[in-house]
Amino acid sequence: MPTLKIDNKEVSVPAGANLMQVIREQGIDVPSMCYLEGIPHFTSCMVCVVKDRKTGRLLPSCSLEAEEGMDVISMDDEVREARKTSLELLLSEHVGDCEAPCQVSCPAHMDIPRMNRHLAKGEFTEAYQVVVNDIALPSVLGRICTAPCEGACRRRSIDGSVSICLLKRYAGDHVLGKAKGSGTEAVDLKLKPAPATGKKVSILGAGIAGLAAAYHLALRGHAVTVFDRNARAGGSLRKEVPAGELPGDVVDQEIGRILGLGATFVLGESVDGQKFRDICLASDAVVVATGKGESGTVSWGLPMHPKGITADDSSYQIDPGSLGEELRGVSCGIFAVGSALKPSRLAIRTLGQGKEVAYSVDQFLGDRPVTGEPFLFNSRFGKLLPAEVEEYLKEATGEARFEPEKIDRGFTREQVMAEAARCLHCDCRDMDSCSLRMLSHEYRAEQKRFGSEERAAVRKNMQHDEVIYEPSKCIKCGICVRLTEKHQEKFGFTFIGRGFEVEVGVPLHGTLGEGLKTVAREVAEACPTGQ
Repeated sequence: MPTLKIDNKEVSVPAGANLMQVIREQGIDVPSMCYLEGIPHFTSCMVCVVKDRKTGRLLPSCSLEAEEGMDVISMDDEVREARKTSLELLLSEHVGDCEAPCQVSCPAHMDIPRMNRHLAKGEFTEAYQVVVNDIALPSVLGRICTAPCEGACRRRSIDGSVSICLLKRYAGDHVLGKAKGSGTEAVDLKLKPAPATGKKVSILGAGIAGLAAAYHLALRGHAVTVFDRNARAGGSLRKEVPAGELPGDVVDQEIGRILGLGATFVLGESVDGQKFRDICLASDAVVVATGKGESGTVSWGLPMHPKGITADDSSYQIDPGSLGEELRGVSCGIFAVGSALKPSRLAIRTLGQGKEVAYSVDQFLGDRPVTGEPFLFNSRFGKLLPAEVEEYLKEATGEARFEPEKIDRGFTREQVMAEAARCLHCDCRDMDSCSLRMLSHEYRAEQKRFGSEERAAVRKNMQHDEVIYEPSKCIKCGICVRLTEKHQEKFGFTFIGRGFEVEVGVPLHGTLGEGLKTVAREVAEACPTGQ
């Protein structure tokens, strides 16, 4: 049995053992995108490199046998940089969005394409569950949101953006029993909070930001109390939005959902400096979400600038060192969001901050670094080329944007399904587990480091009932080629062309259906990119 060293640890392994697997068996993560156990292998992605301590050479660990006397360094600065460079070279030819432009532009970062897919199939409850992952007040926002997502929709330049706000409204109204044509009974959908953490969070302000923060923190299992000087929760939703545009019972029902999660509301009480100090002393964390014009915060001992409270731009946490004498001895984490920071008229931005601060507070309460909402690497390629419009329309209906005659009544069930089916589905269907995305995030890869001015055109091959193949996303790892060969597909996949023009495809101009008759699902699951 060969004996070698892995990070100065001596190990003995069976003859012929794969070096990458040997390293992994020591509990050390070595990434790879072109290796798949059980099929023949060739070196392609170069993401698995390690270093030979004796020579300083970088070695593709997935293609080497562990040999007697090897002395391997699994990670150092040079190895990390080499892996990062390999990923950036792969990204230079990868053309595809991880997240759709509409989701990127949404301040609450809602997964709009996934909602649309459910709505197009009439799966209204499932669509609602997608929405409330990010939007605490879907029926409210569906009526008043200024829809930055629709401004970013790629279909806008073709025949009008998808009516995302009205679709979101329908999903919310469906559960409230207010959706047009879906019946009048509310859907019994109970959101389940995480187990109680024993941590107490106080929120000052029951407007949009405070309600959103309360919703997401209660879902995480924290004991939430919301304070507001007004007799009813809702803030600007009650004061500034006409009842004809936003009925009060819609606000009541959506606040009721937050109450159903266990949040407590203390209403009709003003909070002066002493009361604020008492709240801080009785809490593990405090979120200041007071609305426009509520000047009481000046006496609370918080750091101020001319327009509001000073807090970190990413985490919304207030620097403990900047607190005034009024808060000496207070050890809870204090955060600020919404118009408490500076006046804002965008309801969706304020709601998004309420969601984001919940991440920060949860991190603080869990003794983790307070960094705010985590965002993964996001591949983006920009505007569609003229030739790509038809490619994207393959996944959508050809109907133009539908405008209801009376906007206050919203869409009917049938109109919702038709409008949602207009979505071009610019997002990646596998963005939550795409190896290229996850590794690019881990190694902080830069997508445009080796990019050229001209990019490959996006093509969507939809000649199969189970698989959509986009050659522009392919990294030429060859896993699909080897899998179809292993399973003896009649046509299968192969490399077509040479040099920079090489593509993976079905030989002899065959269709995708002919190439993947028996192993389509296995090929799709093994692919290291999101297809």
